[in-house]
Amino acid sequence: MVRPTPAHGPRTARRLGVAAIAASLVGVFPPTTASATGAAPELRIEHGRTQPVFSRADALSQQVDIETDTDSDGDGSRDTVRMRILRPKETGAGLKVATVIEASPYWGGGNDAPFHPVDVDEDGLPARHPAGPYRLPGLLDGRARETAEPAGAGQRQDLAPDGAAVVFPGYTDNYFLPRGYAVAQLDSLGTGGSTGCPLSGARAESLGAKAAVDWLNGRARGWDPEGRPVTASWSTGNAAMMGISYNGTLPTAVATTGVEGLKAIVPISAISSWYDYYRAGGGVVAPGGYQGEDADVLAKAVYSRADREICRPALDRLTAGQDRATGDYTRFWRERDYLRDVGRIRAGVFLVHGLNDWNVKTRHAARLWEELGRHGVPRTLWLHQGGHINPMPLRMEAWLDRLGQWFDHFLYDLDSGALDGPRVEVEQADFGWRSQSRWPERGTRDLTLRLNQDGTLARGPGRPVRQTLVDAGRTVPAERLVPDPDTVRADRLAYTTPPLDRDLRISGTPTVSVRAALDGTSPYATALLVDYGRDTRATAGTVTDPDQLVCYGEGVPGDTGCAYRTRHRTETADFKIVTRGWLDVRNRLSPARQTPVTEGREYALSWELQPQDYVVRKGHRLGVVLISTDHDYTLRHPAGTRLTVRTGVSSVTLPVAPAGG
Repeated sequence: MVRPTPAHGPRTARRLGVAAIAASLVGVFPPTTASATGAAPELRIEHGRTQPVFSRADALSQQVDIETDTDSDGDGSRDTVRMRILRPKETGAGLKVATVIEASPYWGGGNDAPFHPVDVDEDGLPARHPAGPYRLPGLLDGRARETAEPAGAGQRQDLAPDGAAVVFPGYTDNYFLPRGYAVAQLDSLGTGGSTGCPLSGARAESLGAKAAVDWLNGRARGWDPEGRPVTASWSTGNAAMMGISYNGTLPTAVATTGVEGLKAIVPISAISSWYDYYRAGGGVVAPGGYQGEDADVLAKAVYSRADREICRPALDRLTAGQDRATGDYTRFWRERDYLRDVGRIRAGVFLVHGLNDWNVKTRHAARLWEELGRHGVPRTLWLHQGGHINPMPLRMEAWLDRLGQWFDHFLYDLDSGALDGPRVEVEQADFGWRSQSRWPERGTRDLTLRLNQDGTLARGPGRPVRQTLVDAGRTVPAERLVPDPDTVRADRLAYTTPPLDRDLRISGTPTVSVRAALDGTSPYATALLVDYGRDTRATAGTVTDPDQLVCYGEGVPGDTGCAYRTRHRTETADFKIVTRGWLDVRNRLSPARQTPVTEGREYALSWELQPQDYVVRKGHRLGVVLISTDHDYTLRHPAGTRLTVRTGVSSVTLPVAPAGG
């Protein structure tokens, strides 16, 4: 999260609430963690919560290279991961603390990396002359803006042992270190000061970050910058991992190893299955905003370790293994599917995701949430109206309070109230928050609507008539195919309800089932669920409020411990694509393997759209639009494929929450 330096003066002071002013004064007065008799320092606990009594300014800094159980670069030596730590000065006098870790491939900077071409020829091979350079300029800068990465992301952070005023990006040091936590940055494999190779979610990457937890528990060896062995004598052994995007994916990856000592994780807009990030329904499908990216592109972009050649063979194997020709769920993707090992998680999971996130799509949070419940893992969920963003500046006090509850309970075994009350909070269209006991909402039921010949969506079946669209998605984005649903167009099929007589809340995963035939080169069937009705709605972005500066923790020179609030960016429009989903018809029977398709033959097709929690307002119409190629997500085959759908027997099934629920 970017944290601007505030202008000092009376106007700044007026912006701060009482609690914020109190927080900004932490460190002005001496900490009261030890008695005058020289007793060992202790945490201060009040009402089941740790209190900010330690000085961030006096924090001790430490750097350690930790031995892992992997040799991902094949050099005959175990990989090492570099961790930089800030901890209360009192840990040098006997205080033992828990640690909050943010593991990342971004701390060491990044590279431009070539995108894969997404326009393919009739034979399914990449076009010989793809339009555009297909490069990834400024990946780190671009994703930092989109994800609200901390200031300084992409800057190597090598700490000197005596660097007491070292600046850490983010807010965990300002807020949690004064409360008796160590905070740490970890370079994942192949990045920054670590060795090994970046492998986009492979098992070795999980084990690399796991080594940090092992070292905190005395199970792994570590060395200081001078090469001397060093142990975490100040550590309780308890750790949490948190972060957004890739930084939020690594906590889930490590938790599924079952490592002892990892007590809590906070995955924010995080990947739970890399297949769901780069594939869908047997097809090659891009993360939103990164058309042409794949696992190898990301690995090459974050490959920032000093040795820039040793990982070339591993990256070549990554390119071969990901298989952009079929999009099948193979052994490559199975290794990168954390949902398979959710039963091994020992940590309490605070899961956070944006309902407008099309980079790491909502399926990641929904599937992980479901698996956590199935295995009885302690969990809580926040769903907000933003996109691929950190929720902290949107709801600052509530976020930090909830996060503190979670860590105090799971890392210090305090009765903080972390497991009391509703487990789920969902931000509504008006930006108010709804508390509920489960997600989807209790009482949610399936509503099936038929796609009928006259362009309506209705409960009862209609006449089984064949209707055909001609694919134009190679050159026309879906947003241009959606408007004016009552107009007959050759390049899409649209079906809508009448104006709704009451609000309709969709809570969960919609499913489309059609009888359809394909004739042409594109294997894709795409469904878009659309809210038709002029309204002002949240988009993926946020806007900074320059009049709302909050100091949430103790600052140090170069890091104020303050941040501006943000609010959701909105857009007034006649429609919104609520959710969408894709199927490679060759994978209609299984995402793991293709089955031949006979042109013109009708098949029963069924696929899921991305999960959503969305209210279609009274007076609006709900629509389903069918296309083939989805310009911004799927591979783009030559235009002209004909998708023929049988109406009356084709349908959409919606998970509908009870009225007022």
